[in-house]
Amino acid sequence: MAELLHLSAEEATAVRLSLRVAFWAMTTSLVPGILVAFVLARGRFWGKSLLDGLVHLPLVMPPVVTGYLLLLLLGRRGPLGHFLDQHFGIVFAFRWTGAALACAVMGFPLMVRAIRLSIEAVDRRLEDAAATLGAGPIWVFLVITLPLALPGIIAGMILSFARSMGEFGATITFVSNIPGETQTLPTLIYTLTQIPGGDAGALRLTFISIAISLLALLAAEFLARRLARILPRT
Repeated sequence: MAELLHLSAEEATAVRLSLRVAFWAMTTSLVPGILVAFVLARGRFWGKSLLDGLVHLPLVMPPVVTGYLLLLLLGRRGPLGHFLDQHFGIVFAFRWTGAALACAVMGFPLMVRAIRLSIEAVDRRLEDAAATLGAGPIWVFLVITLPLALPGIIAGMILSFARSMGEFGATITFVSNIPGETQTLPTLIYTLTQIPGGDAGALRLTFISIAISLLALLAAEFLARRLARILPRT
């Protein structure tokens, strides 16, 4: 039992890196996720179905394919990756920032879907009433739509975080499995299952993954209930 409770330095590093990657994947996706969700919820334009399909494409493609496309595009020899490296010194491939990017891409559809459903549930009459009182579209969005869609935004953030914590295929393809740099919980669990005597470590990390995911879900449920009491019903 003591062996199961003691984390090695490598395992502790993987846990911290996974939390770091998931946090940045979630936060950097938030503003684009809200904007895209609003466009899909309220927009009426040619190509809306195409945009919706592109947003949800990572959900239906194998994660390895997503990681490979990121490697082709943002690798040091890729068109965008070479440009960023040469002009700004920004490198994503085989870096923890690349892992965060891959996780953000994989979690983006879940975030957008949750926020879009929440925006669609907002009563348009409240927005129209604010507009008749002189509020501009941006002000209506910030003061009426965004607060009322807050439960969906929080749900989308939690889904993105949880998806990032469990991402494996896209990250290992795009940034490999480098200890201390890109080795997250899922990739370390995979590594430990492939070596003799690694079962105990894999089991420890599995329990930690379950605990983190459960805490995230409980936090989301708690916040949703609190917001349901504070926000007016739509």
